Amino acid sequence: MRSRLFPITDDHIHFDPVNGRGVEAAKDFLHAGGTHIFLVSKPSWSLGIVPVSGADYAKVFDETLRVAEMIRETGIVVFPILGVHPAEISRLAERMSLSEAVDVMKDGLDCAAGYVKDGRAVALKSGRPHYEVSPEVFAASNEVLSHALELAAGYRCALQIHAESGPCADVVDMADAVGMPIGRVVKHYGSPETPLHPSLVARHEAVPVLARERRPFTMESDFMDENSRPGAVTGPKSVPRITKKLLESGVITEDDCWRIHGETPEKVYGVRITL
Repeated sequence: MRSRLFPITDDHIHFDPVNGRGVEAAKDFLHAGGTHIFLVSKPSWSLGIVPVSGADYAKVFDETLRVAEMIRETGIVVFPILGVHPAEISRLAERMSLSEAVDVMKDGLDCAAGYVKDGRAVALKSGRPHYEVSPEVFAASNEVLSHALELAAGYRCALQIHAESGPCADVVDMADAVGMPIGRVVKHYGSPETPLHPSLVARHEAVPVLARERRPFTMESDFMDENSRPGAVTGPKSVPRITKKLLESGVITEDDCWRIHGETPEKVYGVRITL
């Protein structure tokens, strides 16, 4: 049995000092027992940025890193994840052709990969729309996702994907085609049936089941930190609170906590989780 001290890691969270509570929300996570976060870049439009080229996404990424530094001052360990939200394709296509939108998103991912290369980010973010789109937009989104997988394989980093509900089993072949280890492709807002690495929202009923099976998974809040949608998707305290509740009720063990919040994210993202 390990020490009673264990990390509590949120695998997908946002903090936004402009449109949300920012550092104060991060302090809620910390005071609830949270220790580590994977801070994911927000969509360009939520920051008032209207990209016309891939280079414009640097403004999004630089803002994410600025927020990361603010959060680190609270004592939370922050691992930035940068990329282009898959819903960008719908907004870009309102101002340019679909093929031009694909190029802008690919270039934005290239820009994000540069931050991974120089050590300022630990992983990339991509995916495809989680809402219904035309076959043409779906195919174009898969082209962007394939590019993201290829970049992640080349830079030997993880890739978080935001996509439709369900297993997204076809992504396995896409990853295999570019040599991307499937265990490092994270299905954000995932579910147990996915062959990708599942990042489960903390309240997901499968958390105890997967813990008993010792299946690798991580936990997330998907907290958006937007004053217009307070508490969406779940609050910043959710991962630490639910982890502790499950532990206190005997549903999971301290070793489970270390595996979920320490060992598994270390393997997926290639980072160190220490206290």
